[in-house]
Formats: sequence, C-alpha cells, structure tokens
Amino acid sequence: MTTVTFRTEGERITGFDSQGHSGYAEEGSDIVCAAITSAIRLVDATVNDVLGLAASVKVRESDASISFRLPGGLSPMAESACQSLLTGLMVYFVQLRDEYPDNIEVLEEE
Repeated sequence: MTTVTFRTEGERITGFDSQGHSGYAEEGSDIVCAAITSAIRLVDATVNDVLGLAASVKVRESDASISFRLPGGLSPMAESACQSLLTGLMVYFVQLRDEYPDNIEVLEEE
C-alpha cells in the first residue's frame, strides 16, 4: 500500500511524503502507482519548473519514497498557487483512495 501523508502547519500544507508500492499490480502494470507518481510529478514540475520555486524533492527508489517540501517565505501569489496545487493533489489522492482503498492511504499530520 502507498501511504501519502500531507504535512501541515495550521491551515497551510507545507508538503507531503509518499511511501510504498500500491500493490495493485506488478511493477510496470500498476495503474494506481502510475496515477500517484504522475500526479506528484505534475505538482513538482509546476512548483519548481513553471513557478520557479525551490521546493525540496527527495526520491528514494530503494524504499519507494518521495518527500516534497515547500520553501518558506513565498510571495502571497506563489503561496496561493502552491496551496491550490497541494489541496488539489490531496483531493485527487482521497478520490483515488475511495476507488482503491486497499492500495492507497491518505493522511494529514501537523
């Protein structure tokens, strides 16, 4: 099972950690894992490459983990854009969890 934990400070989402394989199918055929990875890559590309922010992204293939943290001190416009992206990601993962409850878990942690 993949566990995605969204990190928060009050109402602000500061990042997330994704860990584990979903176990839906074999590697290369796992649509749940592909959906999770694709969504994370979209957020990473938007925050870092499109908005030009310096979010920290750490990938460890050895234990199938991805860690994403927003930088501090963002402008109000950048902060709003990032919060919309991360909230959308959380909503998407909750919907995915509702469809595949044995393969993805979504948590929030302050």
